[in-house]
Amino acid sequence: GVLHGPLAPLVSLLEWASAIIDLFAIALLLIGAVRFIAGVTVAELTRGTARVQRTNRERIELGRYILAGLELFIVSDVIHTALSLALADLVFLLLLVVIRSIISWFLDRELAQLREELET
Repeated sequence: GVLHGPLAPLVSLLEWASAIIDLFAIALLLIGAVRFIAGVTVAELTRGTARVQRTNRERIELGRYILAGLELFIVSDVIHTALSLALADLVFLLLLVVIRSIISWFLDRELAQLREELET
């Protein structure tokens, strides 16, 4: 491609940056999952309505990690697409962003409902 000729070192650096961003996104998801498992385990040992409230707090926290991870994956996908300059990659990016945005929107709505339940 156009960028891969004279700008090959820069392209290589950006591909590495994108891969590092992917790894950070995966790390965020794993940290969120581990914290969620630990938090729900503690919540399950609690009795009464406090158990449900603690579980909901953990779900909100996990949702934040998922949203952050999705946003990092989008950044990485934009970098990949910008480097490839291929129409097929652009269409693929569009589909990924739409799907991830829909997931984020629904997840954000669910988290807002959980927050409202915790406040009442």
